[in-house]
Amino acid sequence: MKSSLTVVLFFGGRSAEHEVSITSARAVYDNLDPARYRCRSVFIDKSGRWSEVASPHLTSDRLGRGPFHSFLPWEKSGEATALRADVFWPILHGPGGEDGTIQGLLELADVPFVGAGTLGSAMSMDKEVMKEMFRARGLPIVLHEVVVEPEAARASRAVLRRIRTRLKLPLFVKPANLGSSVGITKVKFWAELGPAMKTAFLYDRKILIEQGLDCREFEGAVLGNDDPEASVMGEIIPGDEFYTYADKYLDKKTGFVIPAVLPAAVAARARRLALEAFRACECSGMARLDFFLEKKTRRLFVNEINTIPGFTAISMYPKLWAASGLPFPALVDRLILLALERHRTKKRCIDRDCR
Repeated sequence: MKSSLTVVLFFGGRSAEHEVSITSARAVYDNLDPARYRCRSVFIDKSGRWSEVASPHLTSDRLGRGPFHSFLPWEKSGEATALRADVFWPILHGPGGEDGTIQGLLELADVPFVGAGTLGSAMSMDKEVMKEMFRARGLPIVLHEVVVEPEAARASRAVLRRIRTRLKLPLFVKPANLGSSVGITKVKFWAELGPAMKTAFLYDRKILIEQGLDCREFEGAVLGNDDPEASVMGEIIPGDEFYTYADKYLDKKTGFVIPAVLPAAVAARARRLALEAFRACECSGMARLDFFLEKKTRRLFVNEINTIPGFTAISMYPKLWAASGLPFPALVDRLILLALERHRTKKRCIDRDCR
């Protein structure tokens, strides 16, 4: 690696997780060693315009005032300048940043970037596709139903009847392509199901209705490319009925136990499942895995994978690696090295194909 690298941080974005992205970008920015990295910060506003700013720490009214940038040849601006760097880091949670769209753009531009590629990002973002990949790999997943908005509008009674036949209360209703617990409702009575589905449809045309469990919730972190490693497990103790957006970022009542208090065999199994899930979704760089441990049966379920986990003050991904012996600044270094390694490997393959 060169003695000094230029790193571009992309943050903000058009999704409902816009504010979380800004907070994550600030934490990454603060942990980039200025002796090793020159950081360029690119803010993407809620309308999709890109502007270079001094840092993610600017106030909301000052973000977006910098010169306009675009990779797209059909976008022109008199003040546009070349956006060049050694590594690009999308810190964009949700659609438009975590779903393979910006990853595809970066791959077309043939530049190194942190995190999963286009395929891994797209599969991991869509909860239906993600769970199908888990199922194909033989990973234990919670019972669920998938509903698309046209189907719900056309045959709402049939949809509700199907859900009542196959699942039992309580249920969790969530958008298929979003994170940070945005748009999620816990349904404890059947009369709440219809309104909960309408809430989820505000954020996505496809939603999941998942079987609720009496369980403990754990998270694990994965780091690497072809030979990934898993962190220690951490337990989440929600301050509310479940780990809501408000609980995560506003009320901050959530408790964390890191490392989680688990039998050694259960912790080892969770780490193995984390690596299997990472591989099942063709991930690279980083991912956070969510698990459920059912209290009565002691069964362990893989819930979700997140390819651009949060890097906020309460985010589990950096906490888990710190507890595993890799502090935040060293974690940033590793992620940048993994991005460069992945790009070199992919470029060698492309060059061989082109000969």
